[in-house]
Amino acid sequence: MSAEVYASLDSMEGIELPHPVSGPPKPSATKKWLNNGLLAAVCVGGVAFGVHLLYTPLSSAILAILLGGIVRNSLPLPAAVIEDCKGLVKRVIPVTIVLTGASVNLTEVAHVGAPALAVIVASILCGSIAAVLAGRLMRTSRNAALLVGCGTAICGTSAIIAAAPVIGADDDDLLLSVSTINIIGLLVMFVLPPLGAFFHSSPLAFGVWAGVTVHAVPQAITTGFAYSAQSGTLATLVKLARVTLLAPFLIVLALAMPRHSRTRLGYSTLLPRFIWGFLALAALNTLHLLPAVSFQPAWMHVAWHAPLNAVLTELSNILLTLSMAAMGLEVNLRFLMKTGVAALCAGALASVAQIALALTLIRWLI
Repeated sequence: MSAEVYASLDSMEGIELPHPVSGPPKPSATKKWLNNGLLAAVCVGGVAFGVHLLYTPLSSAILAILLGGIVRNSLPLPAAVIEDCKGLVKRVIPVTIVLTGASVNLTEVAHVGAPALAVIVASILCGSIAAVLAGRLMRTSRNAALLVGCGTAICGTSAIIAAAPVIGADDDDLLLSVSTINIIGLLVMFVLPPLGAFFHSSPLAFGVWAGVTVHAVPQAITTGFAYSAQSGTLATLVKLARVTLLAPFLIVLALAMPRHSRTRLGYSTLLPRFIWGFLALAALNTLHLLPAVSFQPAWMHVAWHAPLNAVLTELSNILLTLSMAAMGLEVNLRFLMKTGVAALCAGALASVAQIALALTLIRWLI
Protein backbone atom coordinates (compact mmCIF):
# COMPACT_ATOMS: atom_id res chain seq x y z
CA MET A 1 0.00 0.00 0.00
CA SER A 2 1.20 3.52 -0.72
CA ALA A 3 2.01 6.06 1.97
CA GLU A 4 -1.07 8.06 0.99
CA VAL A 5 -3.37 5.08 1.55
CA TYR A 6 -1.81 4.37 4.94
CA ALA A 7 -2.25 8.02 5.90
CA SER A 8 -5.94 8.02 4.95
CA LEU A 9 -6.61 4.84 6.93
CA ASP A 10 -4.74 6.05 9.99
CA SER A 11 -6.22 9.54 10.09
CA MET A 12 -9.19 9.30 12.45
CA GLU A 13 -10.04 5.75 13.28
CA GLY A 14 -7.16 4.82 15.56
CA ILE A 15 -5.92 1.92 13.41
CA GLU A 16 -2.23 1.53 14.05
CA LEU A 17 -0.35 0.97 10.85
CA PRO A 18 3.39 1.09 10.16
CA HIS A 19 4.84 4.47 9.28
CA PRO A 20 8.18 5.34 7.76
CA VAL A 21 10.75 6.60 10.22
CA SER A 22 11.20 10.30 9.66
CA GLY A 23 12.84 11.46 12.87
CA PRO A 24 11.33 12.71 16.13
CA PRO A 25 8.23 14.92 15.98
CA LYS A 26 8.78 18.62 15.97
CA PRO A 27 7.78 20.28 19.24
CA SER A 28 6.74 23.43 17.43
CA ALA A 29 4.00 21.53 15.55
CA THR A 30 2.36 20.47 18.82
CA LYS A 31 2.67 23.96 20.24
CA LYS A 32 1.04 25.48 17.16
CA TRP A 33 -1.82 22.96 17.33
CA LEU A 34 -2.44 23.83 20.98
CA ASN A 35 -2.21 27.60 20.54
CA ASN A 36 -3.61 28.28 17.08
CA GLY A 37 -6.03 25.64 15.77
CA LEU A 38 -7.53 24.81 19.16
CA LEU A 39 -7.93 28.46 20.15
CA ALA A 40 -9.66 29.37 16.90
CA ALA A 41 -11.99 26.36 17.09
CA VAL A 42 -12.84 27.04 20.75
CA CYS A 43 -13.76 30.66 19.94
CA VAL A 44 -15.99 29.69 17.01
CA GLY A 45 -17.50 26.70 18.84
CA GLY A 46 -18.15 28.79 21.95
CA VAL A 47 -20.16 31.34 19.98
CA ALA A 48 -22.12 28.57 18.23
CA PHE A 49 -22.88 26.78 21.50
CA GLY A 50 -23.98 30.06 23.10
CA VAL A 51 -26.46 30.71 20.28
CA HIS A 52 -27.69 27.12 20.61
CA LEU A 53 -28.38 27.64 24.33
CA LEU A 54 -30.45 30.73 23.49
CA TYR A 55 -32.47 28.87 20.84
CA THR A 56 -32.27 25.09 21.26
CA PRO A 57 -33.69 24.00 17.83
CA LEU A 58 -30.61 25.54 16.19
CA SER A 59 -27.96 22.81 16.22
CA SER A 60 -24.69 24.03 17.72
CA ALA A 61 -22.75 21.72 15.36
CA ILE A 62 -24.41 23.20 12.26
CA LEU A 63 -23.90 26.74 13.56
CA ALA A 64 -20.25 25.96 14.30
CA ILE A 65 -19.45 24.76 10.81
CA LEU A 66 -21.31 27.73 9.30
CA LEU A 67 -19.51 30.27 11.52
CA GLY A 68 -16.19 28.54 10.93
CA GLY A 69 -16.74 28.71 7.18
CA ILE A 70 -17.56 32.42 7.40
CA VAL A 71 -14.42 33.12 9.41
CA ARG A 72 -12.26 30.97 7.10
CA ASN A 73 -13.42 32.76 3.96
CA SER A 74 -13.66 36.28 5.40
CA LEU A 75 -10.38 36.61 7.27
CA PRO A 76 -6.83 35.91 6.06
CA LEU A 77 -6.17 32.97 8.35
CA PRO A 78 -2.60 31.62 8.35
CA ALA A 79 -2.15 28.32 6.56
CA ALA A 80 -0.78 26.85 9.82
CA VAL A 81 -4.12 27.44 11.57
CA ILE A 82 -6.01 25.59 8.84
CA GLU A 83 -3.60 22.66 9.02
CA ASP A 84 -3.87 22.64 12.81
CA CYS A 85 -7.66 22.44 12.55
CA LYS A 86 -7.35 19.31 10.43
CA GLY A 87 -5.30 17.69 13.19
CA LEU A 88 -7.82 18.82 15.79
CA VAL A 89 -10.71 17.21 13.88
CA LYS A 90 -8.85 13.90 13.68
CA ARG A 91 -8.15 13.90 17.41
CA VAL A 92 -11.57 14.98 18.68
CA ILE A 93 -13.95 13.04 16.42
CA PRO A 94 -13.13 9.50 17.69
CA VAL A 95 -13.76 10.62 21.29
CA THR A 96 -17.00 12.30 20.22
CA ILE A 97 -18.31 9.11 18.60
CA VAL A 98 -17.48 6.99 21.66
CA LEU A 99 -19.30 9.41 23.98
CA THR A 100 -22.34 9.38 21.67
CA GLY A 101 -22.94 5.80 22.81
CA ALA A 102 -24.06 7.17 26.20
CA SER A 103 -27.25 8.49 24.55
CA VAL A 104 -28.12 5.22 22.80
CA ASN A 105 -30.47 2.65 24.31
CA LEU A 106 -30.32 -0.56 22.32
CA THR A 107 -33.80 -1.61 23.46
CA GLU A 108 -35.36 1.26 21.50
CA VAL A 109 -35.27 -0.96 18.42
CA ALA A 110 -37.65 -3.44 20.05
CA HIS A 111 -40.01 -0.72 21.28
CA VAL A 112 -40.88 0.76 17.89
CA GLY A 113 -42.66 -2.37 16.66
CA ALA A 114 -42.11 -4.59 13.65
CA PRO A 115 -43.89 -2.39 11.03
CA ALA A 116 -41.98 0.75 12.05
CA LEU A 117 -38.72 -1.21 12.19
CA ALA A 118 -39.36 -2.50 8.67
CA VAL A 119 -39.86 1.09 7.48
CA ILE A 120 -36.63 2.16 9.21
CA VAL A 121 -34.54 -0.60 7.63
CA ALA A 122 -36.05 -0.04 4.17
CA SER A 123 -35.45 3.71 4.43
CA ILE A 124 -31.83 3.18 5.49
CA LEU A 125 -31.20 0.94 2.48
CA CYS A 126 -33.03 3.32 0.16
CA GLY A 127 -31.20 6.44 1.36
CA SER A 128 -27.73 4.90 1.13
CA ILE A 129 -28.22 3.15 -2.22
CA ALA A 130 -30.00 6.12 -3.80
CA ALA A 131 -27.15 8.44 -2.78
CA VAL A 132 -24.54 6.18 -4.38
CA LEU A 133 -26.55 5.89 -7.61
CA ALA A 134 -27.28 9.62 -7.66
CA GLY A 135 -23.60 10.31 -7.02
CA ARG A 136 -22.68 8.30 -10.09
CA LEU A 137 -25.29 10.16 -12.12
CA MET A 138 -24.00 13.54 -10.93
CA ARG A 139 -20.35 12.41 -11.21
CA THR A 140 -19.61 12.97 -7.54
CA SER A 141 -16.64 11.16 -6.01
CA ARG A 142 -17.42 7.68 -4.69
CA ASN A 143 -16.48 8.49 -1.11
CA ALA A 144 -18.50 11.72 -1.08
CA ALA A 145 -21.55 9.85 -2.39
CA LEU A 146 -21.09 7.11 0.22
CA LEU A 147 -20.86 9.67 3.01
CA VAL A 148 -23.94 11.54 1.79
CA GLY A 149 -25.72 8.17 1.74
CA CYS A 150 -24.64 7.47 5.32
CA GLY A 151 -25.90 10.85 6.49
CA THR A 152 -29.19 10.40 4.65
CA ALA A 153 -29.66 6.85 5.89
CA ILE A 154 -28.87 7.18 9.61
CA CYS A 155 -28.30 10.45 11.44
CA GLY A 156 -26.72 13.20 9.37
CA THR A 157 -23.36 14.61 10.45
CA SER A 158 -22.72 12.01 13.18
CA ALA A 159 -23.09 9.12 10.72
CA ILE A 160 -20.85 10.84 8.19
CA ILE A 161 -18.13 11.40 10.78
CA ALA A 162 -18.34 7.79 11.94
CA ALA A 163 -18.29 6.37 8.39
CA ALA A 164 -15.49 8.56 6.99
CA PRO A 165 -12.56 6.58 8.49
CA VAL A 166 -14.24 3.27 7.64
CA ILE A 167 -14.14 4.07 3.91
CA GLY A 168 -10.90 6.08 4.03
CA ALA A 169 -12.51 9.38 3.00
CA ASP A 170 -10.31 12.46 2.83
CA ASP A 171 -11.03 15.90 4.28
CA ASP A 172 -12.52 17.27 1.06
CA ASP A 173 -15.06 14.44 0.87
CA LEU A 174 -15.89 14.91 4.55
CA LEU A 175 -16.41 18.65 4.25
CA LEU A 176 -18.44 18.30 1.09
CA SER A 177 -20.75 15.63 2.50
CA VAL A 178 -21.27 17.39 5.85
CA SER A 179 -22.15 20.65 4.11
CA THR A 180 -24.51 18.82 1.75
CA ILE A 181 -26.30 16.82 4.41
CA ASN A 182 -26.80 19.85 6.68
CA ILE A 183 -28.39 21.87 3.87
CA ILE A 184 -30.65 19.00 2.82
CA GLY A 185 -31.52 18.20 6.44
CA LEU A 186 -32.71 21.75 7.09
CA LEU A 187 -34.82 21.72 3.92
CA VAL A 188 -36.42 18.38 4.88
CA MET A 189 -37.16 19.69 8.38
CA PHE A 190 -39.09 22.67 7.02
CA VAL A 191 -40.79 20.91 4.11
CA LEU A 192 -42.05 17.76 5.84
CA PRO A 193 -44.80 19.24 8.10
CA PRO A 194 -46.59 20.98 5.18
CA LEU A 195 -46.29 17.74 3.19
CA GLY A 196 -47.81 15.82 6.08
CA ALA A 197 -50.76 18.20 6.16
CA PHE A 198 -51.13 17.98 2.38
CA PHE A 199 -51.30 14.16 2.51
CA HIS A 200 -53.58 14.26 5.59
CA SER A 201 -51.14 12.11 7.56
CA SER A 202 -52.24 10.99 11.00
CA PRO A 203 -50.05 11.97 14.00
CA LEU A 204 -48.93 8.33 14.23
CA ALA A 205 -47.96 8.12 10.55
CA PHE A 206 -46.24 11.50 10.54
CA GLY A 207 -44.21 10.66 13.64
CA VAL A 208 -42.79 7.57 11.95
CA TRP A 209 -42.27 9.51 8.71
CA ALA A 210 -40.30 12.27 10.44
CA GLY A 211 -38.29 9.76 12.45
CA VAL A 212 -37.12 7.82 9.38
CA THR A 213 -36.47 10.71 6.98
CA VAL A 214 -35.17 13.76 8.87
CA HIS A 215 -31.40 13.57 9.20
CA ALA A 216 -30.24 14.87 12.60
CA VAL A 217 -31.84 13.91 15.92
CA PRO A 218 -32.74 17.50 16.99
CA GLN A 219 -34.19 18.17 13.55
CA ALA A 220 -36.32 15.01 13.65
CA ILE A 221 -37.67 15.82 17.11
CA THR A 222 -38.40 19.42 16.13
CA THR A 223 -40.17 18.29 12.96
CA GLY A 224 -42.33 15.80 14.85
CA PHE A 225 -43.45 18.27 17.51
CA ALA A 226 -44.15 20.89 14.83
CA TYR A 227 -46.93 18.56 13.63
CA SER A 228 -48.30 17.40 17.01
CA ALA A 229 -47.22 16.28 20.46
CA GLN A 230 -47.97 12.64 19.62
CA SER A 231 -45.96 12.90 16.41
CA GLY A 232 -43.04 14.43 18.29
CA THR A 233 -42.93 11.63 20.85
CA LEU A 234 -43.09 8.93 18.18
CA ALA A 235 -40.56 10.72 15.94
CA THR A 236 -38.13 10.78 18.88
CA LEU A 237 -38.54 7.06 19.52
CA VAL A 238 -38.22 6.10 15.84
CA LYS A 239 -35.23 8.38 15.34
CA LEU A 240 -33.41 6.89 18.35
CA ALA A 241 -34.07 3.40 17.00
CA ARG A 242 -32.64 4.54 13.66
CA VAL A 243 -29.52 5.91 15.38
CA THR A 244 -29.09 2.60 17.22
CA LEU A 245 -28.63 0.91 13.83
CA LEU A 246 -25.53 3.02 13.11
CA ALA A 247 -23.13 0.36 14.43
CA PRO A 248 -24.52 -2.56 12.35
CA PHE A 249 -24.70 -0.21 9.37
CA LEU A 250 -20.99 0.59 9.73
CA ILE A 251 -20.14 -3.11 10.06
CA VAL A 252 -21.97 -3.86 6.80
CA LEU A 253 -20.28 -0.87 5.17
CA ALA A 254 -16.84 -2.08 6.28
CA LEU A 255 -17.51 -5.59 4.99
CA ALA A 256 -18.68 -4.15 1.67
CA MET A 257 -15.33 -2.44 1.10
CA PRO A 258 -12.92 -4.04 -1.41
CA ARG A 259 -11.64 -7.49 -0.37
CA HIS A 260 -7.97 -6.49 -0.65
CA SER A 261 -8.49 -3.88 2.07
CA ARG A 262 -10.05 -6.47 4.36
CA THR A 263 -7.30 -9.00 3.76
CA ARG A 264 -4.50 -6.55 4.35
CA LEU A 265 -5.97 -5.15 7.57
CA GLY A 266 -7.49 -8.38 8.92
CA TYR A 267 -10.87 -8.80 10.51
CA SER A 268 -9.61 -7.88 13.99
CA THR A 269 -8.79 -4.36 12.78
CA LEU A 270 -11.56 -4.08 10.21
CA LEU A 271 -13.52 -1.58 12.29
CA PRO A 272 -11.99 1.44 14.03
CA ARG A 273 -11.57 1.07 17.76
CA PHE A 274 -13.91 3.97 18.49
CA ILE A 275 -16.84 1.93 17.13
CA TRP A 276 -16.21 -0.75 19.78
CA GLY A 277 -16.09 2.03 22.37
CA PHE A 278 -19.39 3.36 21.07
CA LEU A 279 -20.97 -0.10 21.36
CA ALA A 280 -19.56 -0.68 24.84
CA LEU A 281 -20.90 2.63 26.16
CA ALA A 282 -24.27 2.01 24.48
CA ALA A 283 -24.45 -1.42 26.16
CA LEU A 284 -23.64 0.10 29.57
CA ASN A 285 -26.35 2.72 29.07
CA THR A 286 -28.86 0.09 27.94
CA LEU A 287 -28.17 -2.01 31.05
CA HIS A 288 -28.42 1.10 33.27
CA LEU A 289 -24.88 0.59 34.54
CA LEU A 290 -23.85 4.23 34.18
CA PRO A 291 -24.11 5.81 37.65
CA ALA A 292 -25.18 9.31 38.63
CA VAL A 293 -22.57 12.00 39.18
CA SER A 294 -22.61 14.10 42.36
CA PHE A 295 -20.73 17.36 42.70
CA GLN A 296 -20.70 19.75 45.67
CA PRO A 297 -18.04 22.45 45.84
CA ALA A 298 -17.19 23.91 49.22
CA TRP A 299 -18.96 27.18 48.40
CA MET A 300 -22.26 25.44 47.48
CA HIS A 301 -24.82 24.39 50.08
CA VAL A 302 -26.68 22.06 47.69
CA ALA A 303 -25.12 19.10 45.89
CA TRP A 304 -25.46 18.86 42.11
CA HIS A 305 -26.62 15.48 40.79
CA ALA A 306 -26.83 14.33 37.18
CA PRO A 307 -26.96 10.95 35.41
CA LEU A 308 -23.59 10.07 33.93
CA ASN A 309 -25.15 9.29 30.54
CA ALA A 310 -26.57 12.83 30.40
CA VAL A 311 -23.17 14.31 31.31
CA LEU A 312 -21.37 12.24 28.66
CA THR A 313 -24.03 13.09 26.06
CA GLU A 314 -23.62 16.81 26.72
CA LEU A 315 -19.84 16.44 26.57
CA SER A 316 -20.27 14.67 23.23
CA ASN A 317 -22.33 17.60 21.94
CA ILE A 318 -19.66 20.05 23.06
CA LEU A 319 -16.86 18.07 21.38
CA LEU A 320 -18.95 17.68 18.21
CA THR A 321 -19.43 21.45 18.15
CA LEU A 322 -15.68 21.93 18.62
CA SER A 323 -14.81 19.51 15.81
CA MET A 324 -17.40 21.09 13.49
CA ALA A 325 -15.94 24.52 14.24
CA ALA A 326 -12.49 23.23 13.30
CA MET A 327 -13.94 21.65 10.17
CA GLY A 328 -15.66 24.90 9.24
CA LEU A 329 -12.34 26.68 9.54
CA GLU A 330 -11.08 24.33 6.81
CA VAL A 331 -13.94 25.11 4.40
CA ASN A 332 -12.88 26.56 1.09
CA LEU A 333 -15.91 28.14 -0.59
CA ARG A 334 -14.22 27.99 -3.99
CA PHE A 335 -13.96 24.22 -3.60
CA LEU A 336 -17.60 23.95 -2.50
CA MET A 337 -18.83 26.15 -5.33
CA LYS A 338 -16.87 24.05 -7.80
CA THR A 339 -17.86 20.58 -6.57
CA GLY A 340 -20.74 21.14 -4.15
CA VAL A 341 -23.58 21.45 -6.67
CA ALA A 342 -23.25 17.84 -7.81
CA ALA A 343 -23.14 16.54 -4.23
CA LEU A 344 -26.12 18.71 -3.29
CA CYS A 345 -28.15 17.31 -6.19
CA ALA A 346 -27.15 13.75 -5.22
CA GLY A 347 -28.19 14.37 -1.62
CA ALA A 348 -31.49 15.89 -2.70
CA LEU A 349 -32.29 12.94 -4.95
CA ALA A 350 -31.46 10.49 -2.17
CA SER A 351 -33.68 12.32 0.32
CA VAL A 352 -36.58 12.52 -2.13
CA ALA A 353 -36.31 8.78 -2.80
CA GLN A 354 -36.16 8.03 0.94
CA ILE A 355 -39.15 10.29 1.72
CA ALA A 356 -41.26 8.78 -1.08
CA LEU A 357 -40.47 5.17 -0.13
CA ALA A 358 -41.10 5.81 3.57
CA LEU A 359 -44.47 7.44 2.87
CA THR A 360 -45.52 4.52 0.67
CA LEU A 361 -44.49 1.91 3.27
CA ILE A 362 -46.12 3.82 6.13
CA ARG A 363 -49.44 3.97 4.29
CA TRP A 364 -49.17 0.27 3.55
CA LEU A 365 -47.90 -1.08 6.90
CA ILE A 366 -48.97 1.40 9.57
